[in-house]
Amino acid sequence: MRIALFATCLGDTLFPEAVKSTAVLLARLGHDVVFPPQQTCCGQMHVNTGYQREPVPLVRNFAEQFGDPSIEAVVMPSGSCAGSVRHQHELVAARYGDAALRAGVADVKAKTYELSEFLVDVLDATDVGAYFPHRVTYHPTCHSLRMLRVGEKPLRLLRAVEGIDLVELPEADACCGFGGTFAVKNAGTSSAMLRDKMDHIAGTGAEVCTAGDSSCLMHIGGGLSRLKSGTRTLHLAQILAATRTAPHVLTEAAR
Repeated sequence: MRIALFATCLGDTLFPEAVKSTAVLLARLGHDVVFPPQQTCCGQMHVNTGYQREPVPLVRNFAEQFGDPSIEAVVMPSGSCAGSVRHQHELVAARYGDAALRAGVADVKAKTYELSEFLVDVLDATDVGAYFPHRVTYHPTCHSLRMLRVGEKPLRLLRAVEGIDLVELPEADACCGFGGTFAVKNAGTSSAMLRDKMDHIAGTGAEVCTAGDSSCLMHIGGGLSRLKSGTRTLHLAQILAATRTAPHVLTEAAR
């Protein structure tokens, strides 16, 4: 398949290894991965904070960049951005766009996927040849769980990883407290939610906490670092991209 990779803002600016790992993984599985160079923010942060008219240019650009008929799928290492493209873009186009934008949004929406759902639902792959000999726990992010409803797909992929010791995270479906601007506007509540999440992660004894969204991992990882817990955070794509011949070497976690 010819797959277009969407980097996301956080991937582009703070977590490029998650984006690179997505490309490496898809290429290893035999697909042609392309990167539309004029891609920008999907506009999620605007819509989430109540500015629905302002992201029209971003939504239009997304539809133009990824609307190429030769692109069979648009894949991103982010449940929240995939949720924005599949749900919020349609809302923005319906309220503030023209007929061409609505058509473009509908076309791109139909071929947009978060990484785990693309691997399982489209490629019918759970064993992607990954090797990661570490104790890992998985946090299901809110958008992937509640908006995209990826369910067990990330866990099915992780269970097939050679060498992994996958441990269940208690109260896994509870929000980590990030929620974008929620963490800024409701800092006290966000911190309390993060504390609960970190306590549950610590109870697993995991070396690594993984998820499908860099935003949640940024929030959780910051908290774990301040506690010097010894647990690292790592995007799901980075685990799935690791192999015996090209293993992922864990950096020293704060203790």
